[in-house]
Amino acid sequence: MTIARPTFAGSLRSDADSESGTTEFDDVGDVLDRFGRHGYLADERLATTVFLQTRLGKPILLEGPAGVGKTQLAKSLAEVTGRPLLRLQCYEGQDETTALYEWDYGKQLLYTQLLREKIGQIVADTPDLETAVARIAREESVFFSERFLAARPLLEAIRSPEPVVLLVDEVDRADEALEAVLLELLAEFQVSVPEIGTYHAVHRPYVVLTSNNTRDLSAALKRRCLHLSLDYPDAARELEIIRSKRTGLPDALAEQLVAIVRGLRGLDLRKAPSISETIDWARTLAVLGVEDLTAEALAATANVVVKYDRDLRRTLDALPRLVDPNATVPDSLPHSHGHGHGHGHGHGHDDGHDDDVPGPAARLAKDEPGRHDEGYYGTPGRLGSPRTVSSSQGQRSFPTRRRPV
Repeated sequence: MTIARPTFAGSLRSDADSESGTTEFDDVGDVLDRFGRHGYLADERLATTVFLQTRLGKPILLEGPAGVGKTQLAKSLAEVTGRPLLRLQCYEGQDETTALYEWDYGKQLLYTQLLREKIGQIVADTPDLETAVARIAREESVFFSERFLAARPLLEAIRSPEPVVLLVDEVDRADEALEAVLLELLAEFQVSVPEIGTYHAVHRPYVVLTSNNTRDLSAALKRRCLHLSLDYPDAARELEIIRSKRTGLPDALAEQLVAIVRGLRGLDLRKAPSISETIDWARTLAVLGVEDLTAEALAATANVVVKYDRDLRRTLDALPRLVDPNATVPDSLPHSHGHGHGHGHGHGHDDGHDDDVPGPAARLAKDEPGRHDEGYYGTPGRLGSPRTVSSSQGQRSFPTRRRPV
């Protein structure tokens, strides 16, 4: 059984373009211009890939570190083309019921209860159980129809009565089984439902897949896509992006901030600052009215771009040098939680242990008489005197066990 025959068979352009007689974009320059007007500053390579997607009808696979604009590209593509955005957020252990479709079992059960009398009439004259089952089986298509089909993003994109942009976000976080589910859609723009048939796209969607490179994707998946690796932009483009977001930070400070962020990305951080986090940092500094990017001002707001304790410590150590290569770390520079409170956290340790004092020695140093008042030890009087426990309390806490005979 085949449902919703495609209207673009044999065409390399989307059906929406064919019907209007025009293309979504005139050329690569048109892509750059229209994306720029919507606040997304694409480079020539990215704009060319988007333009080819509209002409070749192939999905785009964007790979690169988090925060370089992969997800935002799909959002901007939807805005520029006026198409609704459908998003599938991938995660570990995901299966086709959250990606493609699932049957609404609750609704099926409700209908079964409501139609119990009708079902009884159908099997009323059957001579045996086998005949009754066979007769009910002939009616099972009623319960496995579109009425009870709960579509998920992938099937929604295929069945949509209008052209859409489909974002499959962080596909590398999903299991390889989901990649296999995607292959049919990416190659044929169709979804097969065994109980019903095959849905062909009414309108060919623009598909954008993103990956943060946490694992290698299959060759079959990559082969079906226009592949593009995105990285952090150069300093000039990143500054241009910050300016376009109108953060309120003066240009001179924004330029200095970009240089500092690029220096932080050169550190061995668990997560390097993204472009969006740089924009947030610029807005934060502007809101606080910072007029000079000192190490103290940056350290007080570093948590905007650095999200792990180890990364924060390394950032605080590096900020004076990034602001002024000849500077030394001042004693008053703010530190992460725990510094200056007796926890013994140090800097520059890569083994995961932050205590400068060995564990046994630290415990021994703390185990000194007189550290606690009398109430701590349970009874008033002489410091450190043992607490008295009655015999009844002892029996309740440690009941007598009978020896086996």
